[in-house]
Amino acid sequence: MTITAAIVLFAVTWWMVFFCVLPMRYTSQGEAGEVEAGTPSSAPVNADIGRKAKLTTWIALVVFAVMYLVITQGSFSIDDVDVFGLWKNRF
Repeated sequence: MTITAAIVLFAVTWWMVFFCVLPMRYTSQGEAGEVEAGTPSSAPVNADIGRKAKLTTWIALVVFAVMYLVITQGSFSIDDVDVFGLWKNRF
């Protein structure tokens, strides 16, 4: 795996994990009863993006490490997931 591929894989992994972490501990202004003027009632009371970004980075590092090892070790290939034999004669 090239360094560029590793960076792209980590970036995609980070964003996917980030979108999974964002709704954790979410409280809307409507639920809290503190709707500020000019904002919708579904806006978060405290988004806490910094803490969620740090948590995302740690989770993404673990997920990336697992994916990196699976890709670089070569013990898992397309033949292992080709249930219907569609890729057998492609290359």
